Amino acid sequence: MVHALVIGAGLAGLATARGLLAAGHEVTVLERAPGPRTRGGAVTVWPFQNAILSVLGVHPETAGQPLDVVQLRTPSGRTVMRHDLADVITEAGGPAVAIARRALLTQLASGIPVEYGARFSQVTPASNGGVTVRTTDGAEYHADMLIGADGVHSRVRAQLVDDTPARTTGMATWQGLIPAPVELGAQTALMLDRTRECGYLGAGDGKVAFFFDVPWSPGEKPWAHPLSELRKRYGDFTWPIPELFDALTDDDLELFPHTRHRITRAWGRGPCTLVGDAAHGMPPVLAQGLNQGLEDVAVLMTELASVRGRADLPAAFRAYERTRRRRAVLASALATDFIRLDGPTAWAHSLPLLNLTSRVSGMGPAVLASVLRGLSHRRHDELSALALGTPPAALHVVRPTGA
Repeated sequence: MVHALVIGAGLAGLATARGLLAAGHEVTVLERAPGPRTRGGAVTVWPFQNAILSVLGVHPETAGQPLDVVQLRTPSGRTVMRHDLADVITEAGGPAVAIARRALLTQLASGIPVEYGARFSQVTPASNGGVTVRTTDGAEYHADMLIGADGVHSRVRAQLVDDTPARTTGMATWQGLIPAPVELGAQTALMLDRTRECGYLGAGDGKVAFFFDVPWSPGEKPWAHPLSELRKRYGDFTWPIPELFDALTDDDLELFPHTRHRITRAWGRGPCTLVGDAAHGMPPVLAQGLNQGLEDVAVLMTELASVRGRADLPAAFRAYERTRRRRAVLASALATDFIRLDGPTAWAHSLPLLNLTSRVSGMGPAVLASVLRGLSHRRHDELSALALGTPPAALHVVRPTGA
């Protein structure tokens, strides 16, 4: 057993803490915010990553909306591509789920010891081979290893590997979560043309999540009246966009400018590493920020399984980073280029191309399934074999209905 310090109590940090606790390690989580960070709308957990959560004792389908189908639709409402997730769900052994970020955070945080209001300041090597972490209030924490999960503006990353700020991509998302004005069921849809993109999905508990992507310049101020601006841009879109607009207020809309990290070859040094957005911040496209963070947890836990003591940690961390980097780079490139609304890649949004792909039998399901498989290490079976049959008493397991 080793003692781990996890910096950051977001989704990736809490998932990491759950994995470490389930493996029998001692864990301390430090979070700079005064309480749980529940900001944000909904997130999508894809089947392979939901299998990882299941191993960690978390089952988002108990609070979210399982998804069976992903549609690509034109502004007029015509479906040009329909992705049936049945094969991927069967292969992964778990559903795709849309869930309110707050609800998933609550499940992940259950039973996890978090010290809120602890702002990371510095990490230094300890004489015994471990680490010493200082917070801005002067407190010191000693541990065998450090895992930075403090998000896209990570202070741990800046100190360990790269202090270059994440750069903006020229896009932003207006998003939110409201009581559903229409019934969406187990389907999610992306509506787009060459210059516009939006989407919607049921998120469980009678809620619908939505997003509207817009060009965004660095330093640009949020719109004072975003609802009216979005109506101007998306007012000609068909059902359910008009119904969403009628149910929305300006207060329901949150702005998230897209940023992206340069993904470095090393994510740490010594007994220190990064997970989630701290390692590979990327735009929130196809929910790859969260899902790649869960992939980090699965690979990290399997690499740590061979650790017998503090001296083994650096090699295990470097192996984890080498294994993860290629897929993280691929996910980041996909998330950045998928919604580029100008330049050569914008042709992927053109109606002629969408019409062509819609006529190729089976192309839609095959494309999405290939993407989801390609972005996952599919290590959940290996992780399951490592997991304890009975997690420590301190780790509360959120069990599915009927389990």
